Amino acid sequence: MAQFVNPILPGSHPDPSVCRAGSDYYLVTSTFEYFPGLPVYHSRDLVHWRLLGHVLDRPCQLPLQGVRASGGLYAPTIRHHDGVFYVVCTLVDGTRETGNFVVTATDPAGPWSEPSWLPDADGFDPSLFFDDDGRAWWTATRLVRPPGETEIWLREFDPAGLKLIGDEHVLWRGAMHDAVWLEAPHLYKVDGRYVLLCAEGGTDFEHSVVVATADEVTGPYRGSKLNPLLTHRHLGRGHPIAATGHADLVRTQRGQWYAVLLATRPYGGYHDNLGRETFLVPVAWEDGGPVFSPGTGRVEERYDVPDLRVHLWPRQRQTDDFDAPDLDPSWMFLRTPEEKFWSLTERPGHLRLRVRPESITDLVTPSLVVRRQQHQDFHASCVLEFDPAPGDSAGLVLLQNNDHHVRLMLGAGREVTLVLRVGGREEALARTRLEEGVVRLGFEATGQEHQALVASGAEVWQPLGEPFDGRVLSTQSAGGFTGVHIGLYATGSSGGGADFDSFTYRGP
Repeated sequence: MAQFVNPILPGSHPDPSVCRAGSDYYLVTSTFEYFPGLPVYHSRDLVHWRLLGHVLDRPCQLPLQGVRASGGLYAPTIRHHDGVFYVVCTLVDGTRETGNFVVTATDPAGPWSEPSWLPDADGFDPSLFFDDDGRAWWTATRLVRPPGETEIWLREFDPAGLKLIGDEHVLWRGAMHDAVWLEAPHLYKVDGRYVLLCAEGGTDFEHSVVVATADEVTGPYRGSKLNPLLTHRHLGRGHPIAATGHADLVRTQRGQWYAVLLATRPYGGYHDNLGRETFLVPVAWEDGGPVFSPGTGRVEERYDVPDLRVHLWPRQRQTDDFDAPDLDPSWMFLRTPEEKFWSLTERPGHLRLRVRPESITDLVTPSLVVRRQQHQDFHASCVLEFDPAPGDSAGLVLLQNNDHHVRLMLGAGREVTLVLRVGGREEALARTRLEEGVVRLGFEATGQEHQALVASGAEVWQPLGEPFDGRVLSTQSAGGFTGVHIGLYATGSSGGGADFDSFTYRGP
């Protein structure tokens, strides 16, 4: 039988949530400080996904200005009921709006509504459940006491008024004694019983999936004797898949059950530059509870494909020539842009980034567009035409956060500089001066060994400096919740333009 390969969404796609509408499946993930927020993916076979767009793609919907690294949008849930799609989410540490909200659409491709903020909804990781009696329920996580003791609570949700109503109920405080961060609650009704699926243990190595069940939606809920239902913490840090958790269930139109969940793929030791990715595992039901990955009890790299007709989408091109009228939806900005600093029309066939003083070292929105790193071994490069004034620079960035990144930048006098920033401290690793002609800048990685590349015109690639250790860009080194993003960047004070003729990204 044909098999699929995990992860189904490689690169930084954490906290997946999935729903089915007829024979179509829709999935959203967290995006933290990046704009537009909350990508919407579409599939008809649960394996092959295309990016439809984003839930929050208008600046008025998503106030991310000044949000810290790994703040912003946490753990969305998507649900479909009576022809309406709902997404609920938490904006963490917002400098303007903050807290929990809900948006709706009749078409998951958009447009989505303006957020309806719920000031009486405590905590984070919200979810919606539509019962078969017509009532809807909101669940979420909230902190009881530091450093991570939490509880799951429930309240009725009014879909017409987009607000919480009725009394509040505390459902569960976790499966394990002294465990931390019971979170990511999702409710389901299976064979007449209510199933509360949660994550527990934190979102790194100790991550797990736990479950409790009840006869009534308001409880009491009792944890399964089989908890944790899924974890890789007992497999050790040398296992190729780690940090499994934050699952959401979906039943196919043919009666099969699957879970989407997050996990990481450490490499070069326990370092995951790709961040938390989206995986798919089969689920069976025994004694009223879910069994993840029956027969092995762990997330595997390969499984038999679901009993659904395979539906392929056009593959994303390795090279973006910037010939389209709009940016490809895979490009994102760092925080919400308050002004348009990019253009595809000022010089057709090029992406022009305006040179502005905003820097990726600060909690601002610089002249930067990024895409996710999706492979352990990769090549990323750009073709750049730029005549920088003194103090201006433009080029290619490997971005983990404002204090951990690598910049390969063309500056005045056609000098290219490779800069490593770790813990907020910068070191120039190498410099070179290029001859006249268009400039090509690139990075290649084989595992955690990274090499900067430069070329002028049609010349062959030349290494710039010695290979450097990419582990400084992992979440274990840099902290936070995101994977590496690869970006095109311009900064300075002249107000001029840096023209990128193309960007290429390819895996092995």
